[in-house]
Amino acid sequence: MPTYDYECSACGHNFELFQSITANPVKKCPACHKPRAKRLIGTGAGIIFKGSGFYQTDYRSEEYKKAAKAEKDLASGKDKKDKSPNKKDASPPASKAPSDTGNKKSKS
Repeated sequence: MPTYDYECSACGHNFELFQSITANPVKKCPACHKPRAKRLIGTGAGIIFKGSGFYQTDYRSEEYKKAAKAEKDLASGKDKKDKSPNKKDASPPASKAPSDTGNKKSKS
């Protein structure tokens, strides 16, 4: 709801009133109580957006969102491939079976 400026033509009193856009203008001055108040035409205040949001990207189409997600997934998939070691450079896996080095005592 906007704030309107008023001026009384009888006493010259200026005042502001917080009113709905559809509300009728006030006629009675709060200072002298005469029905001579008139709504002034002013530049008004700009629209004030409060809260998080109100970005252009908040209202994107579903097609755009799907394409952006696919592009993001593709880019993140490339990053994962780059971080993995190359198979050519990787060392051979260690054998799982213990080697027989002759340290065991044999019973004879």
